[in-house]
Amino acid sequence: MPSANPLVDRIYEAAVIPELWRDACLAIADQLESYSASVISISPDATYRWISTPNIQEMMASFAVSETRFQNVRPLRALEQRPGAFTRDTDIMTSEELETDAIFREFIYPQGLKWTVGCVIQEPSGHSIVFDLMRKNTGSPFSDDDIARLNDLKSDLARAAFMTSRLAFREAQSVTSALSMVGLPAAVIGDSGMVIAMNAEMEAQAPLITTGAGNSFIINRPSSKQMFDEALQRFGRGDVPAVQSIPVAASDAFPATILHVLPVRGMARDVFGRSMALVIATPVGEVGSPDMRVLCGLFDLTPAEARLAREVATGVSMEAAAVNLGLSLETVRTYMKRVMAKTGTRRQAELAVLLSGLTRLPNISGNIANP
Repeated sequence: MPSANPLVDRIYEAAVIPELWRDACLAIADQLESYSASVISISPDATYRWISTPNIQEMMASFAVSETRFQNVRPLRALEQRPGAFTRDTDIMTSEELETDAIFREFIYPQGLKWTVGCVIQEPSGHSIVFDLMRKNTGSPFSDDDIARLNDLKSDLARAAFMTSRLAFREAQSVTSALSMVGLPAAVIGDSGMVIAMNAEMEAQAPLITTGAGNSFIINRPSSKQMFDEALQRFGRGDVPAVQSIPVAASDAFPATILHVLPVRGMARDVFGRSMALVIATPVGEVGSPDMRVLCGLFDLTPAEARLAREVATGVSMEAAAVNLGLSLETVRTYMKRVMAKTGTRRQAELAVLLSGLTRLPNISGNIANP
């Protein structure tokens, strides 16, 4: 049943459909006559993830990767002085502090903005969720009535943010469970290498792959662990390639393994779920014809692209693949470019290694319709 306040309905719609959080920000800004509104997640290491109204996206993107973000005293001060409540920056900082504050000088004031209000919610994980609104310097400061209206919304905002976070966590569990069905060891990794979800198949890789302090993802091969950490850093910056294949040397108990690290995308889920990457382990030496469902699902390949990927996995040349698939060489090359773009590979040999081991289910290519 709809609530008496349509804005509350918008907030709870966003709770279960994370892509609607931006629309909720627009609605909040409109109702409070604010220039902007944003939802920000701040990790203990000062990693910022955010959703905002479109008019401050560029500013937020610059700030989130700047060194200035480490000088942000406002969240901690708000938690100390006004825990769990909306408050103006003018209530927790002096006018002198605001005039000299690096964030205001470098980001807020140059945008013609001045008046701000926000609420910080501390999560058990150590992350903070911040709801923030700003007005132009030509407008009026946020009034006591504005603060009261926002605090009336606070419990709904906090509850909705928690719901989105829980749904994102369940989604991560669903991903690893789905990969269990095709026999693939998998884990979803969050900020700073934290394991959000791991299936039994990946747990069975211990002691080669384990979890450590803070539920961190541990690869007990120093060179492989370094490559993995570097891949996470690239994903955190949004850099390419989209897929990183990491070799893990064999031991007496385990064959040589390839870890395929794929970024988890979706801005709202990144903010609330903080999942960064999906890690899939496949043993070396099982090159064959990967299952079409696995190829299409993991890499978002079309059926035609998946068929070509299957050919590549067997080591055939593009000329032979063209003959086998009944396609022109030019078409095969076009498909190959798309497959490499989606898998983050640059060479055919690299793609073949990436697909190594994806042979858990029988060949069902006959059930895939032509494009």
